[in-house]
Amino acid sequence: MTVQLNHTIVQATDKKVSAEFLAGLLGLEVQPQFGPFLPVVVGNDVTLDFADAGDRSITPQHYAFLVSEDEFDAIFGRIQEAGLTYWADPYRHRPGEINHNDGGRGVYWADPDDHALEIITRPYGSGS
Repeated sequence: MTVQLNHTIVQATDKKVSAEFLAGLLGLEVQPQFGPFLPVVVGNDVTLDFADAGDRSITPQHYAFLVSEDEFDAIFGRIQEAGLTYWADPYRHRPGEINHNDGGRGVYWADPDDHALEIITRPYGSGS
């Protein structure tokens, strides 16, 4: 068997708010609670398990999602409809832009706990 990422824990101030935020933008569903976790499953069966951080501080992480061109259009439309600030770069120097790295499209935005979320239509390094 090849090594595959199965799940990761996403620390949140409010796991329900954060899980619904991500699932809503990506067009996914929040799954039933499993133990202390609120899971969101993406297309390659990787689960993001949202957990309340409680009194622990949250260190912002980065989560990138490879999507089709049609999915990009739908997700980007929901980002704009929600009035979210977005950037073409992870350092937030190019607000209100998308990038065209590797011949595709990409955009970054922040979740309620400032985790950096990203959608891309081409894997990095795949351009000619």
